[in-house]
Amino acid sequence: MINQMLKTLTPMLGGTIPAKNTVPTAQGFRTDVLIPDGDAAFDTAAEVFALIGAAGVWTNIWEMTIPAQQAVHWGYGSPATPQNQGYMWFAMLDSGTNWSVGVVRLAQINARRTRTEIVAEIADSALHSTTVTTIATAALLNKNEMYALPEKVEKPLVGEDSLIVIQYRLITAATAVDAAGFKIPITVYQ
Repeated sequence: MINQMLKTLTPMLGGTIPAKNTVPTAQGFRTDVLIPDGDAAFDTAAEVFALIGAAGVWTNIWEMTIPAQQAVHWGYGSPATPQNQGYMWFAMLDSGTNWSVGVVRLAQINARRTRTEIVAEIADSALHSTTVTTIATAALLNKNEMYALPEKVEKPLVGEDSLIVIQYRLITAATAVDAAGFKIPITVYQ
């Protein structure tokens, strides 16, 4: 009876009555991070490949501090809609000679730097082309060849002053790494 009265009165009052316990949800926007998006000590290719540690050791090679009033997830989209999800590439090489072979780890670190959460680990051999000449030829452009990275909604959002981090564990070093590049999808909420 009350529901019927509300349905009758709502149009007369010039509005709608919101459903019980509704909370507006934030809509994230899709973007990609590249080397220049990193913090000051991580925003050039030379800084990134200079940070590669000894074989078998995980080192932070790129970091980005989340700006005020934003939160971030690694990846974007959903596997349910493969053409609309994020795809990534990553490469470290000695231009024209050899690949640096290792494992890429996407991580997030809280603002106090007391907790690190691993989001994904991927062998870098799956993240670039087979042409060892330059970063431009190493970069993948075809989604069918790229590594899918849907939004990691199972992980907590990375909030203000926290970090998204790329860690790298070298397996086999190129003679002298002189080129680095990547494009990794993220979802930003603000």
